[in-house]
Order: sequence, then structure tokens, then C-alpha cells
Amino acid sequence: MDKVVPTAAEAVADIHDGASIAVGGFGLSGVPTVLIQALLDHGATGLSVVSNNCGAMDTGLSVLLSAGRISRVTGSYIGSNEEFARQYLAGELELELIPQGSLAERLRAGGSGIPAFYTPAGVGTQVAEGGLPWRYDGRGGVAVASPPKEVRRFRGVPHVLEHAITTDFALVRAAKGDRHGNLVFRRSARNFNPLAAMAGRNAVAEVEELVEPGGIDPDHVHLPGVFVSRIVPLTPEQAADKRIEKRTVTEADA
Repeated sequence: MDKVVPTAAEAVADIHDGASIAVGGFGLSGVPTVLIQALLDHGATGLSVVSNNCGAMDTGLSVLLSAGRISRVTGSYIGSNEEFARQYLAGELELELIPQGSLAERLRAGGSGIPAFYTPAGVGTQVAEGGLPWRYDGRGGVAVASPPKEVRRFRGVPHVLEHAITTDFALVRAAKGDRHGNLVFRRSARNFNPLAAMAGRNAVAEVEELVEPGGIDPDHVHLPGVFVSRIVPLTPEQAADKRIEKRTVTEADA
């Protein structure tokens, strides 16, 4: 029952070339940066990543992206990641853009054993009708486009069929975890982390604070240990290393 692994390097050592990985985080919040850096050092390539975005600034998944280790991304947001946009438009990687709520539910469904579900999100758009560019040919043309999806009406309202997502591995970050893998997330850092862990067949969690079994009130557990395969305790320095993407300050009154 003790799922603690001493180092991040050991925790990601069996992630192979071509593996699919669900990764938690939103912007710079709740990103498993230590595990991602260990994966970069490990050298696995041709990775298929499922994550809301592909890193921000020069941290998180951006380090794998810049190193050319990612071949496909399933996500919702490119944002200001210029390297992500460049690789996509140049045809260097494949990108499946889907509505953010659908992404969250596809991950949750995968972890819950639900093969597919219907949602009104995307009806009447290329999400349902097909034709979204998944991969460009590097010359401005579309090499691979999304296929059309099944649409059915429920109570007169059209809904599109979305398939669940499961992955070989998942990388997540939690504020607290015990040796059995039970996890607690802090505020906005919860974001996609529980859902990513549920979807991964082998979920690895880096935790800012490791406690013994019984050290977490059962009512406070956000993700049960049944979904987690490995726990990596962070050092105080690693736990405190949290960057701010955009700092906004208010000038004091004169």
C-alpha cells in the first residue's frame, strides 16, 4: 500500500516513447513541474499529451514542447504559447482542440469507465461537423482534419457524442498526499488534476506535503488513492517554487 517513490526520476522511468499522458494544471497553477522536468531528463519522445494547455512561459509542458518531445496534444487552449502555435501551424505536431468543459468530462468519463456521453457543447460548429485542422502540412494546407461526430436530439435539443479519454500515464500535483495515494488539492490548483489522474492507467502525483495514512480527514480527500499509482514527495524548495504568469498591482493612493 505504500506508493511513495523516492525520486521523480524513478517515478517516470517506465514512461516509454509514444506514451499517452494526461497532465494536470491550468496556466501555471497546479502544474507537476518536477515530474515534467524528470520526464524531459528521461528522454521519452513522441508523446501524446492530454492537457488544458501546453505550458506557459518556459515552464511546465513547454519544456517538453521546446525539446520536440510531443507529437500530439489534446487540449483547449494555445494562449500566448508562441512555440506551441508555431509547431502546430508548421505541421510539426497534431492538435485536437476541444471545448474545455468537454475535455474535463472526457477525462472524468475515462476514469469512471463511461465510454462516451452526449453534450450540447460544440453543436453547430466544426467540433461536431468536422473539418477542424488537426495537423497542417507546413505549407498552409490541412493534412489531417477532424471527423464529424454523431449528433442526437434529447428533448428537442441537439447533442454531440464525445468519447472518453484514457491514457497510459498521468502526471499531477497535489498540496498534500499520504502513502496510500489519497490526495488533497489547494484552491485553483485543483483544476484538471483529479480528472487527469482518473484518466491515467498509471497516475504519478508529486505532493508538496507527505503525511502518514490517517493524516488526512477522509472528508477532505479530493482524489482517493485507488486512482494513484505513485507518490513523489517534493523538497521544501520544490514545493515553494511557484511562478506567477501575470502580476497585476494597484498603485497606492497618494
